[in-house]
Amino acid sequence: MTFDLILRNARIAGTAPDTPLMDIGIQGETIAAIETDLLGTGSGSGAERDVAGNLLSPGLIETHIHLDKSRIMDRCTAAPDRGTDHMDRVSAVKPGFTQEDVYSRAQATVEQCVVNGASHMRTHAELDPNGGLRGFEALKQLADDYRWAIDIEICVFAQEGLTNVPETDANLVAALKDGATVIGGAPGYDPDHGGQIRRIFELAREFDVDVDIHLDVGPTTDDMDIHLVCDLAEQYGWGGRVAVGHGTKYSALPPGPLAELGQRLADTGVAVTVLPATDLFVMGRHQDHSVMRGVADANALLARGVNCSLSTNNVLNPFTPFGDCSLIRIANLYANVAQRGGGEELAECFEMLTNRSAKLLRRDNYGIAPGNPADLVVWNAHSGAEAVATIARPLYGFKRGRQTFSQSLPELHRP
Repeated sequence: MTFDLILRNARIAGTAPDTPLMDIGIQGETIAAIETDLLGTGSGSGAERDVAGNLLSPGLIETHIHLDKSRIMDRCTAAPDRGTDHMDRVSAVKPGFTQEDVYSRAQATVEQCVVNGASHMRTHAELDPNGGLRGFEALKQLADDYRWAIDIEICVFAQEGLTNVPETDANLVAALKDGATVIGGAPGYDPDHGGQIRRIFELAREFDVDVDIHLDVGPTTDDMDIHLVCDLAEQYGWGGRVAVGHGTKYSALPPGPLAELGQRLADTGVAVTVLPATDLFVMGRHQDHSVMRGVADANALLARGVNCSLSTNNVLNPFTPFGDCSLIRIANLYANVAQRGGGEELAECFEMLTNRSAKLLRRDNYGIAPGNPADLVVWNAHSGAEAVATIARPLYGFKRGRQTFSQSLPELHRP
């Protein structure tokens, strides 16, 4: 049989160490066959590649990133002396965001995500009056322009309040009518936490979209909003369609209450996205020593049956004034902070960039299997756990069977 492309001698992510190396035949945009010693040839010059025993994974997934406010350090710096006015600094420059400006900055971030192995993404778009719909319109265009490399879905949300800002509510409705597929918010910045959460679920039901909320950011376990989110997910049958991001308050829960929360999340189908870079940077600023980490233990929640993902959140803005768009680096950072260094724990970290993230985004055709889109990445590693432990470099990748990027390994020039 003739294939458009054959990747030979690949070590498929998630398989046991003694699993034979496999050949993957790609026809058009789709994985057509996976076998040892696959019979067949590629359809042209260079249409067969020897993966040489390296790791082959599905493309990574950014479940929670802010493209619209990435790369703005040239106009609003991070707060000095561990200040806490991140929101005010970003809010002050949002009126200057044009559609072209958002597109240009987001484009640079998307391209860096792609070369670091991402092939799917959920980005948040702020619809507060000082930004309006300009960011949403820019990201819609970007998603269309970059479909060759990455699938981007947009979560429209209220960052600076909803129940007290009717213009934001109107913008949310307009964006949902214009094709947004996820709705969210940040109840912590709203004078009526519960009112915002209820309105989010009301709009989700009206437009039949998923929910993804910035939730429970703080240094204590006081006033956690997750219980209302779970109640509404259960009440409206939205299990499997709800995610919350951050959850820094969960890091302050003792093991017993954390297990109870995990069970409730699992029972109601509410997923959690942990965002270690941002949470490390913004948490504990009320402390001048023994500073808390503020990063939720996703592995402990996984043990209770919760679906969890790890993601980037911010890139080069006052909430996170650094970032290289590498999900592998984010997973390594999380593993260090959560002190999860065992082989199975590190493997779960890789799963939280791939299969678990796909479940959160409800991607049914994700993964390395015949019939699925050929969204693939080859890594300089032999397992997902090793990739996380070593912050492995993605060597090259494909989106729907077409190569999208390549990177060369460093070369030593010996005497």
